[in-house]
Amino acid sequence: MSQFNRFGGPRTNVLKETASGETYVDWKDVESLRRMLSPNGKIYSRKRLSTTAAEQRKVAQAIKRARHMGLLPFTSATL
Repeated sequence: MSQFNRFGGPRTNVLKETASGETYVDWKDVESLRRMLSPNGKIYSRKRLSTTAAEQRKVAQAIKRARHMGLLPFTSATL
């Protein structure tokens, strides 16, 4: 796959692998998750992030966990 998505931005590699080969998105990595949010706090679409459906579900779950733990804001007031 190319290094740029169709919007011209760099493709963000969101998945990490464990030693056993399982893939996951780290919800504690706030800086990489923040790049997947719009200025208003919305999660970018699959096309914008160049992720597969399974990866997008993992990204959404990680962002929701980070929001619940207080690492990411729910609204744009504090972004």
